[in-house]
Amino acid sequence: MSAATAGFAALGLLLSACSTGGSGARDEGPAHSEPVVSTAPSSSPSASVPAKKIDAVRLVKEDPKVSPSIKRDLKPCVGKAYPVDVSYGNLTGGSASDVVVNVLTCGDAVGIGSYVYRAQGDGYENVFQAEEPASVYAEIDRGDLVVTKQLYESGDSVAYPSGEEVITYRWSTNRFTESGRTRNDFGNAVGDGPTEPSVD
Repeated sequence: MSAATAGFAALGLLLSACSTGGSGARDEGPAHSEPVVSTAPSSSPSASVPAKKIDAVRLVKEDPKVSPSIKRDLKPCVGKAYPVDVSYGNLTGGSASDVVVNVLTCGDAVGIGSYVYRAQGDGYENVFQAEEPASVYAEIDRGDLVVTKQLYESGDSVAYPSGEEVITYRWSTNRFTESGRTRNDFGNAVGDGPTEPSVD
């Protein structure tokens, strides 16, 4: 092989490597510390990520199953940034990706509503929802739907719940059924928040 041929071959490999897109595969929902729309594609090969980003805000606002209070509170936090997290993944075994939408509060990014939408024809159908006055957040974990609910006792602040319940759901016979539940109780010291170091 001549030097010129070898150079063209190396250049071709470089260009093909640069043209490979993607930011890595994730099947869990994004962290909910920022009140912005975010997406996380699934690594599942059986359900493709939608060709274009779903308008999650419109999906929630036009959903008759969503409570009026959630719709009323779903407003931009800053500019046009709505407090929603959006994840795509394969939860229901369909040919298209399912969409998980978490609605958060603007101030402290606490989840107040979690929804799963399944592709139906040209639209989406609400196949799961959890609405909590305290805190709820749904994620995709290896093909399962995992919903975390914060537990508060009298006197707890929003930042320091007394515990949490983690509920796992699996799609079966055209609906989600609970397949596991764990409860974590947090220590009382957590609710006290950070303490200032003592000075001798």
